[in-house]
Amino acid sequence: MNAITTSVFELFRIGPGPSSSHTIGPMRAGHDFLQTIQSLSEDILSRAKAIEVRLYGSLSATSKGHGTDRAVLAGLLGHKPETCPDDFLNGLLQEADEPYEINITKKTARMMGINIIFDSVLHNFPYSNTLIMRLIGEDGVVYEKEYYSLGGGFLQWKGWKEPERGAPVYAYESMAQIKELLTRHNLRLHELILENEKAITGMSEVEIYKRVDDILSVMEEAVERGIKTEGLLPGPIGLHRKASSLFLRSREMPHILDRYMTLLSAYAMAVSEENAAGHRIVTAPTAGSAGVIPSILYVMKHHQHLSNQPIRDGFLAAAVVGFLAKHNASISGADVGCQGEIGVAASMAAAMLAYANGYNFQIAENAAESALEHHLGLTCDPVGGYVQIPCIERNAMGAVKAYNAFLIASAEVSEWHMVDLDRVIRVMAETGRDMSIKYKETSQGGLAVSMPQC
Repeated sequence: MNAITTSVFELFRIGPGPSSSHTIGPMRAGHDFLQTIQSLSEDILSRAKAIEVRLYGSLSATSKGHGTDRAVLAGLLGHKPETCPDDFLNGLLQEADEPYEINITKKTARMMGINIIFDSVLHNFPYSNTLIMRLIGEDGVVYEKEYYSLGGGFLQWKGWKEPERGAPVYAYESMAQIKELLTRHNLRLHELILENEKAITGMSEVEIYKRVDDILSVMEEAVERGIKTEGLLPGPIGLHRKASSLFLRSREMPHILDRYMTLLSAYAMAVSEENAAGHRIVTAPTAGSAGVIPSILYVMKHHQHLSNQPIRDGFLAAAVVGFLAKHNASISGADVGCQGEIGVAASMAAAMLAYANGYNFQIAENAAESALEHHLGLTCDPVGGYVQIPCIERNAMGAVKAYNAFLIASAEVSEWHMVDLDRVIRVMAETGRDMSIKYKETSQGGLAVSMPQC
């Protein structure tokens, strides 16, 4: 069995927007390359003159709109996604020939905007989002490393091996196996995930819940920043923020259900607008889908008034769905389209909402399945390569679908539910394989080509 060993804190990462695959992953790659070259021999370092970065696949096609070039440079300058200041990225590469000194211990290599090369969209590397970083000397390349940004901030490189970590107490790679484990050991879902997390990471239960609380706080803060902020988002589209006006106008609506739906949309768009602005968010499971789970979290905390522990437990249930989707399909828009981002986010949010409200495992799975099923085939076609149109409103739609999936699952006869989560994840993977590359975050199809002025 190829058991899932992903940590909750690998799936949910804190970092700057607007894209986990195009911003957080490349920043991690830049930081890793910096650390790698700092450990090279003096003979190699003595020949280094500059650093070159080549971007392939959707990283090349839409990296300007996603800020990939700035993210890579920030990593090379020593920044990590979880600690990089919100305003740091916006100040980088204002001029194409602006020089930057990269510290490689005993000397420096000059890094300029023109050393970031947007290479082929179509290529033969094993993953769409590929970066090659090179240390350049007078006679050519003296060292290089090939990186792959897999979505959700996950990063691998050529020759990468799974890091050694503790073995999960309860090994699984499908929801069917989870069901069997829960029955055999008389466990609840969050208990299984908590025991595995302790074994994989070596953290205590107190430490795990502390880190969960930190992540939930960042999500909540992003909602509250977004509903208070107005103005234009960065980039040439000229898109106005909408979350604040939705939040304010919801108070004037005469019907309570209309107010509730409008607030849910406002919360999701608030985080997505913060992401589009390059501000601090949590990948859930990606930056492009970062608004869905926080909007449901905000509803549970401020409208349903759930206490902390049920929310924590629901959060762990959401993680299970993300693990299964990543392990058996993908959470990257460059691999399977937006069904792997917004679709998986809605599925995770639906499971979280059901589980936190005290419903059993089966109802949580049914909610997750319904939410993902009705995102199958969703393309990733950002206008201008910016995570704005259709991404921001798509987060709101994902949140509404997640909530409706929860309502249906909690009201239906659960035994009559026909499709299981494993099946719909397999279908998502198959659909992603069949999907044209122009609908996989390259901005070469769909809405992205219907607004050429952007």
